[in-house]
Amino acid sequence: MYWPIGTPRIYATTTSQASAKTSFVVSNDGIAPSAAADNDSLSSSEPPPPVLFDDKDRAIPDTPIPPFTPGLKTPATPAINSVEHDIYHDGSGSSSQQYLAGSGGGGSDIPAGDPILALRVSRTGHLFAVITATTMTIWQAKPTVIQAVVVRSEASIKSYGTNVALLLRPDSVIFVVQTSLGYLITYSLATDAESRVYKPYFSDHGNIQRRRQSHFGGPGNNTPDQILLGPGEGAGVRDISLRFRRVIKVDAGIECAIALDDELVVATKKPAAVQCIRWTPDTTGNQTSTELVSRMGWLEKKVSIKEMTHDRPMNLSTWVTSDGKAYAVQRIAAGQAKGSSEVDPKKLFKGYCFHSPLGDSDRAVQAVVNARFSLIAVACTDGSIRVYSARDYAGNIPPSHIHRLPVSSETSGALTTLNYSPDGYCLFAGYENGWATWSVFGKTASHSFNNNPSITSANQESWLNGVTEASWIGGACEILIVARQNESIWLLEMARSAVTGCYTPPNLFRTVLQSSSSVMVYRGYDLPDLTSISAEPFLWHNARIPSNYLLNQWPIKCTVVSSDGRYVAVAGKRGLAHYSVNSGRWKTFANEAMENEFQVRGGMCWYQHILVAAVEANRSYELRLYSREAPLDSSTVTFTQQMPAPIVLITPSGEDSLLVYTYDNLLYHFVFAPVSGAVRPIQVGQIAFHGIVRSPARVRGLSWILPESQMIDGDPSQDVAFASVLFLVDGKLVLLQPSMNNEGQLKYDMRVISHNVEFYTSMRDQSSIHMLSESNTGFSLEPEESSLRNSLWVFEGHELKVWPDVQDVLRATSVEPSKELPPTVSMPIDFYPLSVLLGKGIVLGVEPELVQRRDVGFSFFRFSIRTHLFLPEILRFHLVANNATAALKLAQQYQNLEYFAHGLEVLLHHVLDEEVDLAPKPEAAILPRVLSLLSSFKQYLDIVVQCTRKTEVRSWRTLFAYLPPPQELFEESLQRGSLKTAGGYLLILHTFEELGAASEQSVRLFSRAIREEDWELCKELARFLAAMDESGETLREAMELVNIRVKQESDDSDIMTRLEVPPQKTNGSSRLRRQNSETGSDVQSTSDVSSFGTASPV
Repeated sequence: MYWPIGTPRIYATTTSQASAKTSFVVSNDGIAPSAAADNDSLSSSEPPPPVLFDDKDRAIPDTPIPPFTPGLKTPATPAINSVEHDIYHDGSGSSSQQYLAGSGGGGSDIPAGDPILALRVSRTGHLFAVITATTMTIWQAKPTVIQAVVVRSEASIKSYGTNVALLLRPDSVIFVVQTSLGYLITYSLATDAESRVYKPYFSDHGNIQRRRQSHFGGPGNNTPDQILLGPGEGAGVRDISLRFRRVIKVDAGIECAIALDDELVVATKKPAAVQCIRWTPDTTGNQTSTELVSRMGWLEKKVSIKEMTHDRPMNLSTWVTSDGKAYAVQRIAAGQAKGSSEVDPKKLFKGYCFHSPLGDSDRAVQAVVNARFSLIAVACTDGSIRVYSARDYAGNIPPSHIHRLPVSSETSGALTTLNYSPDGYCLFAGYENGWATWSVFGKTASHSFNNNPSITSANQESWLNGVTEASWIGGACEILIVARQNESIWLLEMARSAVTGCYTPPNLFRTVLQSSSSVMVYRGYDLPDLTSISAEPFLWHNARIPSNYLLNQWPIKCTVVSSDGRYVAVAGKRGLAHYSVNSGRWKTFANEAMENEFQVRGGMCWYQHILVAAVEANRSYELRLYSREAPLDSSTVTFTQQMPAPIVLITPSGEDSLLVYTYDNLLYHFVFAPVSGAVRPIQVGQIAFHGIVRSPARVRGLSWILPESQMIDGDPSQDVAFASVLFLVDGKLVLLQPSMNNEGQLKYDMRVISHNVEFYTSMRDQSSIHMLSESNTGFSLEPEESSLRNSLWVFEGHELKVWPDVQDVLRATSVEPSKELPPTVSMPIDFYPLSVLLGKGIVLGVEPELVQRRDVGFSFFRFSIRTHLFLPEILRFHLVANNATAALKLAQQYQNLEYFAHGLEVLLHHVLDEEVDLAPKPEAAILPRVLSLLSSFKQYLDIVVQCTRKTEVRSWRTLFAYLPPPQELFEESLQRGSLKTAGGYLLILHTFEELGAASEQSVRLFSRAIREEDWELCKELARFLAAMDESGETLREAMELVNIRVKQESDDSDIMTRLEVPPQKTNGSSRLRRQNSETGSDVQSTSDVSSFGTASPV
């Protein structure tokens, strides 16, 4: 559901032109330039505790050195945890930090051109840090500017080694640099919440433009000091203070390390162990604890830990060991170890192995946790990514699916980085020679392996041909990329489906994409069939989100479209804005205080022109109704419905129902009704799911299915007693069916009907979506037999599955909960589907495309529309089930589509290829059923000919074994006036050696084409006859017979003119007749009329 868009922006610490003018800090990291650190090691069976070099190790006065930051004023440093100690003057005049402004001298410059080695982003995403071999740079995410640069001195590098890795405490207060000689250098960061740097100033404020409510978006709606700021940059550039704190010496050597909220976890080399270094000492004054790997019974002996990650929402870590295995690990809390007799107080961790390699190709390299979907992805040496489902913390972690590379492992190179997007919907993997992205359950979204190496090299776009680090920022709106051996940071914008932020039926039935600063709405639903499936850019309606809203509320977290496609609403960090597609105008809050007063939490939806928003304001939870016709203002809220708990999601259902699911595990049913001239939701029922849904926060989507009788004649207050509820929990689609227990109380029977679900769509929800009044007038939303109005569509990552009638699923699960579910229609799709256009018979999606041109100095991504015709698969499903009646009724609903014949041809082609290879028994063959279905439509003869043109000759015998002789089909084509179709059967007759030289069929068709003035067909027939022999005798003989026949028909025509009125002939009539013959039209041609007056049959 994520696709790259545009070209990335590039950021770098230095350039060759400006490096001499950059201000920075040279840090000696706690030592005098001439001093050297003590490198003696302690010998012990356990690794020695880390040595902490701080102010206790040297005599220091009390005068601090104010740190330098590239701002106007350095704020006072707030209280820092006691593990950090300021380093002051050592009394000899030298200091641990020197604050220099480069003046062009070589010794005072930031090293230019050094490649970036590591990138880390804070938990909130407001800043990130990068390191080179000798420097560390702190960046603010929005605006993307450098806040501080630390250059390590030569003495520090000589004593501790060069930078190797970077760790960042999640709250971004402490930075840790790992060095090549086994040291950890820590720095602390303090921020002044009020101070700002680089703030633009305008002396003339006479033309201040007030914030407007209704406008077209774009710039021009901000005050003068904001016009230089972009999305998310309203807070300005904060002033920070970065200080060296201490050096930690790890004598046992460092394999890897991670920084957690409470401690620093270090995996050592010799001996192999795990050391936990607390940021602050515990109540006993102890600051370190150690556990040997050899004493961890759940780990293999004689292994070391090569890579560690930690996920805070799941409170779960992953370890990758030197033998290629992956483990799910949890920290044993000190209180838990003391309070339990089963837990050894000396044990620090417990874990379970969930990935064991079978060979060298699937040895684990990296692992990452997806908390949103309870998944753990393990990258292997062959470049593939094996994903496991973490069902509990007791080691129940079975395999889920595999992400396959679109290229070979030799082309991609080794994997270097692995990252899930914050919402868990997208996985980014960087490789030595490129990168790739997948959807959460394995659908390839985009990759850079198809780039042109020569153009990439000429443009110096190293982000395309190798990645070392990558991190998501801005709520997954953008991703930071560090290329191999490159000093630049590339910021690539990502577009995503609106379903990721707001799971509602309109977002599923209408394709809406959301980028960092705009919304794109597909508007081909009401256009002609062939136009709607084209890749023309005008099919997208692009609306730029107002800059005055993005300034402080970026990133956009929620986007929703109305059921008729007329309105769009967006919500960022706080407030909301809505847009009219027809007028192109946005409405935003005129008062920033009103905008900041609430936060959309639980989604939004439209009911007609009313926007319903689930909000949290002043610790209260509400449903607020805003009219599109009224200005956005606190006083113009149409209605406010108080809710007792936070809202998980809201979704419209049917014509006038609203379902609201809350964190207290209650589903509320509201009905929209006019009250005192205004629309308001009225609660008519509720359902409690206590003991059924364990974690309401994990529910991504929800809908219910009502019986037809209840929908038409039932009391809405009783809907909750009859509704079957569908929950999308993580990747599982769960069906809850109501029933009565022995005490007469309502209970629900639960059944998981699908796994690895990215999204599902119930077409019953489309009854309120006014998008099927397209050119296909034969399609109806009424619950007709064999229609798809009751179908249930599920996308499982690699294929789209359909139950043509959801009632079959309900019946199967209600009779016996363990009964096997009815079969589904399976549709492999080579692009990511976004919506199902039921009336047009297609699945719509997008596919990214990397554009590289030699006349443009940069590469960029764009996405094109992709479609898949689902009719052949569903028709085949019915025919395999020997339900020809259902197949015929379904096909008749789509027979007015312009590409209907193409769909039947695809069906015939696929079935024919399969039966040629498998050669089934006649009673099991599907081909005769397909041909019987095709014979019910006027395009039947054309479809058969088109299929033969696209298949091998060996398949023709199988096809015509169930068809009338080609001679009969030839005659029927002539009678219908389909001359080109008759020409196709002429070729089949020749192939079957049923056509002699200068046969009567060739002469009749040739003469008919002359009379019809179809000169293109005449040329093709002449070429065909000339190819029958090299001498040309066949063509000469045929032409003589044609001339005789044409002359005879001309004479007969003169006689018959005395008996009948000749048909009128207008200019261009021959072109019209040719078009009719090509399309297989039933319009009678002139030759058919004239043939009635001839003596011999044609």
